Amino acid sequence: MDHPPAARPLRADAKRNREQLLGEARTAFIERGIDAPLEEIAARAGVGVGTLYRHFPTREALLETLLRDRFDALADAASDLRPDPDPGSALTEWTLRFIDTTTVYRGLIGALTATLHDPASALHTSCERMRAAGADLLDRARDAGRVRADLGPDEFLGLVAGVAWAGEQMRRTGPEDRRRLLALLFEGLGETTRSR
Repeated sequence: MDHPPAARPLRADAKRNREQLLGEARTAFIERGIDAPLEEIAARAGVGVGTLYRHFPTREALLETLLRDRFDALADAASDLRPDPDPGSALTEWTLRFIDTTTVYRGLIGALTATLHDPASALHTSCERMRAAGADLLDRARDAGRVRADLGPDEFLGLVAGVAWAGEQMRRTGPEDRRRLLALLFEGLGETTRSR
């Protein structure tokens, strides 16, 4: 049986360029948000923009590489929280971690929300395991009566994205501010009847 050829390992200089680009992109996105100019990132890494595009054909591909480990950590966190005897508490804790991850770079939450229904997007694919793990925690909280019975995973992530965006827009937000916003959200999600 024929196997596809294995990807050739990067040469030492190419690997060094890639790591330098990732480091400078991380710094630029923290300082200026995800819209930081890619040309500036390449220049700060000491390479041409063509080298950046050889490693990362799109801005989204660069973001996906930077965020993959964080998304995997969120999926793992959901698995770790699953045995919690209080499914509502487990969901709240995971949601706080989700917000911390999705606000690490200004503008990231908007980009992630935009890719939610775009399977062709690198970010969408990278988020898939994390989203499924969060949906499992939501199912458990819903089954335990801790959130509304009619709340679906996409609605939930949309609402949480709204909280993350609100936190991003507030000039100084810390863990307690995010916790308060989430408490308000979960208080509303816990209602079992709709207003007429």
